[in-house]
Amino acid sequence: MQLCLVGINYNTAPLAVREKASINVEKLGESLSSLHRDIHRGVILSTCNRTEIYASGSDSTSLEKAGMLFLQTLTGSKGAAGENFIYILKNVEAARHLFRVAGGLESMVVGEYEILGQVGQALEAAGKAGMTDLLLNHIFQGAIQAGRRVRAETGISRNALSISSIAVNLAEETLGKLSGRTMLVIGAGEAGRLVVKVARDRGVSRIAVASRTHERAAALVQRVGGIPVGLDSLPQELARADIVVTCAGAPHRMLGTNQIEKAVQSRGGRPIVIIDIALPRNVDPEVANIPDVSLRNIDDLTNIYETNREGRLSEIVMVEEIVEDEMRRLAAWWKALEVRPLVSALMAKAEEIRDRQLGKTLKKLRPLSAEEQESLEAMTKSIVNQILKDPIQQIKADGDGEHARLMSELFQLDAEKRK
Repeated sequence: MQLCLVGINYNTAPLAVREKASINVEKLGESLSSLHRDIHRGVILSTCNRTEIYASGSDSTSLEKAGMLFLQTLTGSKGAAGENFIYILKNVEAARHLFRVAGGLESMVVGEYEILGQVGQALEAAGKAGMTDLLLNHIFQGAIQAGRRVRAETGISRNALSISSIAVNLAEETLGKLSGRTMLVIGAGEAGRLVVKVARDRGVSRIAVASRTHERAAALVQRVGGIPVGLDSLPQELARADIVVTCAGAPHRMLGTNQIEKAVQSRGGRPIVIIDIALPRNVDPEVANIPDVSLRNIDDLTNIYETNREGRLSEIVMVEEIVEDEMRRLAAWWKALEVRPLVSALMAKAEEIRDRQLGKTLKKLRPLSAEEQESLEAMTKSIVNQILKDPIQQIKADGDGEHARLMSELFQLDAEKRK
């Protein structure tokens, strides 16, 4: 059984490419159906930092090609240009990457907690679509277990920054203290909730929350504060806000140059800071060219990301140790899975010989009672099991598969037919 990972992330692809490949929760089922045409067993992990396809099957080359085609179709970047954005990992290295992702090591914001839930959601969605198997389930569950250990045994997620909190930090760097400022948050999901919470803690005096549905905005402000507004109120709120943070899961731009230009005209020269942390982006990049507007996106937060990473170097070492510990467990299980057909073939052949020879022996003996036959049956089975115990352990522990090949040749086993 082979595992193949094909993906793009913030290290390999620019924002303009990543946003095309972004798949929100509502579209995940549809995307899995599309993937299923070429990959029968696979999981899609899509966050604001990455889109990755984890696929299992017998032919890693075909999995690689299908995964690349899927991502290139999403991004519209086919051929050599599209390949430059994509990374490919296989088997143990693909699994190790997922364990590191779940542990928060591969995130823009090292130690972010949200990624652990996203890994679980990706597995759950693939399971509902009927696209998981024993290998994918075990590897993803192992990654989740590693991620939980990381949070419980290290401090990497303690007081960790999130993209939402970094957005508020950036606004503070640009405008100075936020007390007395007004903010507009577009998006009432988890990212929006975190923005509102951090902004309130920093002293923002008025926070308006806009969402596609008034109910979602109202539910959010009921939990963390703020004022719910409808999208039809955006012109007035844009004219009023000092800071705008956009984090809506919309497939299209929500703020364009015309809207912002009109808002700027009514502000009397007051600057406005717009921070777009959505993927795909909510704000037309051309807005950055409008006077008195400071537009930042998710990739503009790099300096704060690096500062966060440097402050967690000691924790990173501990996380890597946990990842490697969990990887050893996975490697042992995977090895046992790989040799399972061979072990089954060996046991089946031994059982066939035992049963045949026992039958011949019973014909030569006086009639035995049921109890005597059961005792003889149990004894011969025990002998076979004891003889095969050490060879089977050697096969499972074998690192390069040499013992498995030798065993297959010596006993003339056709393991492939028993898979």
